[in-house]
Amino acid sequence: MWKWLHPYAKPEITYHFTGKILPWFSYLATILLSIGIVWALLFAPADYQQGDSFRIFYLHVPAASLSMGIYVGMATAALCSLVWQLKLADASAAAMAPVGATFTLIALITGAAWGKPMWGTWWIWDARLTSELILLFLYLGVIALHNAFEDKTLAGKAAAILTLVGVINIPIIKYSVEWWNTLHQGATVSKLGKPSMTMDMFWPFVFCFLGFALLVATIICIRFRTEILARNSMRPWVRELVEKVEG
Repeated sequence: MWKWLHPYAKPEITYHFTGKILPWFSYLATILLSIGIVWALLFAPADYQQGDSFRIFYLHVPAASLSMGIYVGMATAALCSLVWQLKLADASAAAMAPVGATFTLIALITGAAWGKPMWGTWWIWDARLTSELILLFLYLGVIALHNAFEDKTLAGKAAAILTLVGVINIPIIKYSVEWWNTLHQGATVSKLGKPSMTMDMFWPFVFCFLGFALLVATIICIRFRTEILARNSMRPWVRELVEKVEG
């Protein structure tokens, strides 16, 4: 396996490889999101208690889940960067951070919009909401550290340390509704066994979640390729790419 992965440690090979898979991610994301959103908004039944306001679930839950998933991916890349000194791992962590911050902000905004009709307020210092807000601050801190130093190696190490320290917040977000008495509802689709919703509500969620996941993969690939070019701007292969574009 390592023998197969070793060539992808080279920026040029990884740049071209991500360029090949990028269209597939974007096409599939477009198809799945088109089906999922139309199905969720027009054909999925309204919730018997929450009515049509329940439909924000199809954006809020994927955004919240992906905000945590991106952070775990970023932490994995940060660990590889610190332990094995993989420069591409640091570049991938830098590419993920703004995407993760964006989806965390979406989760907070949609959560507030959902909470207003359900709880009668936009915001409470609920354990789930507060820990998700802390996640946003962690993302912003990582982004700030990546841009705080001219030396990318030093910036990557500082950002990686903060990222790994912040991993402790992920299980807190995940299990906050079980560890503390909160207003936030418990697990609906991620619990073991049958989801707490009918299948005509569940399948639109599956399409939406997979569509948003592939959208995230698309954006991260684009940002990752940009990071590779920025960090290897003086390499001959990058100059050749620029000449081809300009030519």
